[in-house]
Parts: sequence; structure tokens; C-alpha cells
Amino acid sequence: MAKEDYYQVLGVKRDAKPEEIKKAYRRLARKFHPDVNPGDKSAEERFKKITEAHDVLSDAKKRGVYDRFGQYSDNLADAAARGATGGAGSGGRGPAGFDFEGFDWGSASGAGSSSSSGGSSFRDIFADLFGGGAKEQEREPPKAQAKRGADIEMPLALSFEEAITGMTTNITVNRSEQCSRCNGAGDTGGPVVVCPTCKGSGQVQRAGGRLRFSQECPDCTGTGRRRQPCSLCKGSGVTPKTETVKLRIPAGVDTGSRVRIVGKGEGGRLGAPPGDLFILTNVGKHKYFTRKGDNIYVTVPVTVSEAALGAKIEVPTVEGKAQLRIPPGTQSGQKFRLRERGAPSLRNASLRGDQFVEVKIMLPNVISEETKELLKRFAQLNPENPRVVMGLE
Repeated sequence: MAKEDYYQVLGVKRDAKPEEIKKAYRRLARKFHPDVNPGDKSAEERFKKITEAHDVLSDAKKRGVYDRFGQYSDNLADAAARGATGGAGSGGRGPAGFDFEGFDWGSASGAGSSSSSGGSSFRDIFADLFGGGAKEQEREPPKAQAKRGADIEMPLALSFEEAITGMTTNITVNRSEQCSRCNGAGDTGGPVVVCPTCKGSGQVQRAGGRLRFSQECPDCTGTGRRRQPCSLCKGSGVTPKTETVKLRIPAGVDTGSRVRIVGKGEGGRLGAPPGDLFILTNVGKHKYFTRKGDNIYVTVPVTVSEAALGAKIEVPTVEGKAQLRIPPGTQSGQKFRLRERGAPSLRNASLRGDQFVEVKIMLPNVISEETKELLKRFAQLNPENPRVVMGLE
């Protein structure tokens, strides 16, 4: 059965621009998505066709192959890139699945002509145009290339104090190193065999929600053939390694900071360097300090007399105690700055943030009749109504 026209599936013209194709796909995908139509098999099948059509028509190279041959496959794309497209082999099979079974190849070359008399049959024509299928299957698998190792990310929990002062510690890292037997090639140069991962198809299945997709086999890069994998690394080119790494956390890190340790990631292949190790810090909360950037914030209680008359009080900082002068008439919620008493800067170790101290006036407890009389006397001597001053009454 002929495949559906991808342009008709998306409802666009054959000369549609990429923007029109994308717009049509989004509109149809929203309408027929399985999550929007739970249990609707027809909608699910329609969504698969829409996705397949968009995958081809949204890619300029794939679309070119589709427009040329009326369908798309990786083999067609590879062959088109070489100026050919796969073999018209025995049994009447044409390029990329075109069925010529029952066609008289010998008589179709023209009246009175044959391949032996200098003419060429349709089989020869297709063989010239589309190449030999047997040779395509027997081509050598690609040689492994030098490749830098992947980076590794690891989380690390720190206390508030450790983040401010910095720390040095040892951590255990499960990483890999280049295989000592094959030097990262993944094989030892033996005979070419059918790829055990894809069973020679060159494709592997991947699940995406309710849908399944075919992708190029990562072990044979889509050829379906590879050399016998190295017995030590099983073809990966690297072997596992557990290593203790000395880690220095600089002063001033915060939640989300990334500390890099060069060369302690996954191993490289064929002499390429290993990746790096990145430590992602997660800083715990403090019982009374809060941090915003490099600045530190703290709330300190003061008495009514300290706020009214002024005083010198002792306040905590991330480096110990400090003296703070409270001026007479200080109001609750008023903030004072202690310069360069905040967190160290990661960008410049010679710089620090500031600490902001917010004062909170605490009312005294009325513990005796004498205290009560003093407060009444204070109210008589200071009849000012703050609500009137603020225009609330």
C-alpha cells in the first residue's frame, strides 16, 4: 500500500515554507495528541502520522529526499548523498523498497537489444543509478574517532558556615577511564560481525511516552555491522573506576554554584582527554542569617529604652561579634549597614558583601505595679499619638 502524502497529512502545499509546515504541525499535534484524546486509537495513529510527516518535511535534507523519491529512509538519504540510493538486487526489488516483482527485466531493455550486445537492461540501469545492494551491506563499519570524555555533575550539601568560609574535603567519584586493552577503540581489530545491539538492522527502538521511535544504533552508527567488541570494556572504550578526589570549595559559594575539577569526569577515547567533574553546591539555612547574593541580613531585637535613647549593642556577623551604634529615636524595622561584613565574592576574593542589621523593638513585660505606674507616667509625659502623626486619625 502506498504511503500517505506527507503534505496532505499536514494539510499544506508542496511548496509550503518551513514556517507554514511548523504552524500546521503544531495545530494538528495539539488536536490529536494522545494526552488530549486518551484511549482514542485513531487519534493516536493520526498523531503518529503527523509526527512522522513533520519529522521529514521540517528537515531540509530529508524533505529533499522525500520530494525526489516520494518517500524517506536513512538508506535513501545516505545513497542520495553519494549520488546513488541502494541496490536493485535480485528478486525484483527496486530501490528503497520499490517492488518490481514480475517485471520482465530482459525484454524491457528494448527490441532486439541485450546486455551482451552493447545495450543495457533496466536492471543494469537501476544498478548504475542506485548502486549494488550487496556491497552496501558489506561496507566496512566506521572507525572509532578520538572523543573527549563526558562531564560529570555531583551535588554536595554544605552548611551555611562552610559556604562562607570554604572547605576542603575528599569525595568518592564513580567515573571511567580509557580502556587499557583497546585504548578506547571499543574493539581489538578483529573480524567484522553483525552488530549484536541492533541485530544487523542499524536501528534501535526508543520509547517516548506511548509512542516508539526508531533511532540509529549507537554501537554501529547505523551500519548494522561492527568488529567484535573488546572483551574488557564490552565495546564502550572505557572501563569503570571508583576514585577518591580531593575537593576544595572556595569561600562564598551559594546554592547552585558550580565548582569545576578538571580531568575528573568520564574517560576519553583513543587518547582524547577526560571530561571534567562539576560539583553543584546546596547550602543549608542558618537559624538567624539570610543571604541575598553576597549580602547577609539579620534581625536583632532592641529594648524600648535602647531605641529611644540610643545605645551601642553587640550584633552577630558571619565572622563573629561586632559593635553597632543605635542612634536615639530608632524605629522598629530600621536597617543599618555593616560594610564588608557579608559573604566573600566568588568573582574577586578581595571583595565582600555587606551585612544589614534590622532592629526590632521589643516591648517590656509588665512585671510589677511599679513598672505599670512608670509606663503610665511615661504616657502622660509623652502624649503624642503616632496615628495622628501618620494621618490615620
